[in-house]
Amino acid sequence: MACFLAISLYYMILPPYLINRVIKQVHFIGVKTILVIGLTGLFTGMVLSLQTYYVLVTFGAESKLGAILSVSLIRELGPVIAALMVIGRAGSALTAEIGIMRISEQIDALDAMALNPYKYLVIPNLLAGLISLPILTAMFIVVGIWGGYLVGVTLTGLSSGVYFGAIADSILAKDVLLSLYKSLCFGVLITWVSCFKGFRADHGSGFGAEGVSRATTQAVVLSSVLVLVFDYYITSIMMFV
Repeated sequence: MACFLAISLYYMILPPYLINRVIKQVHFIGVKTILVIGLTGLFTGMVLSLQTYYVLVTFGAESKLGAILSVSLIRELGPVIAALMVIGRAGSALTAEIGIMRISEQIDALDAMALNPYKYLVIPNLLAGLISLPILTAMFIVVGIWGGYLVGVTLTGLSSGVYFGAIADSILAKDVLLSLYKSLCFGVLITWVSCFKGFRADHGSGFGAEGVSRATTQAVVLSSVLVLVFDYYITSIMMFV
């Protein structure tokens, strides 16, 4: 997998630069995932606000609702849940698409025509992941904060000024950078694993539909686990920087 990523990064700096392919994959990975991100972000913010409010009330600290909600979304929940949603909607599809191309020998046909499969299949997805994940994460966070507003202010009666004031006082530039670093890392991670499993759909996974289904399952599981593992390590590193 490391060699696969290294080869992809090497070809990324070499022409031709397939801008149209990158735009197409940004649309597939990013634009088509907006609805899922919006729904999950809204209800994540709502349920987090509901649970947190009734805990804070017992300590008389309900004014800190906005601070706890925004910090949780920006540092952890936003990047992680957005990445998991992208894995489920786009990562699995990427693996299946490339896997079908592998078992139907379309990738071999690209080689036969002297067209680099990495240029056409891998690099556009890597770049699209780098572009899409930070934007989707930001959308998730914003929608989640407004979801928390709906519950914390509209339902429980907390002052909107107190809610947004706590957010403004608690968020630091370091928190936003941490979220950005995580989303960039997850974007590369998801597309890297998905493309690698698709490329090797006929290696040890069986042949035909069985190989594609196993490769897709492996890509989703491995991507999800690696997102959580890298989330921990990035957080632990940033805490000491």
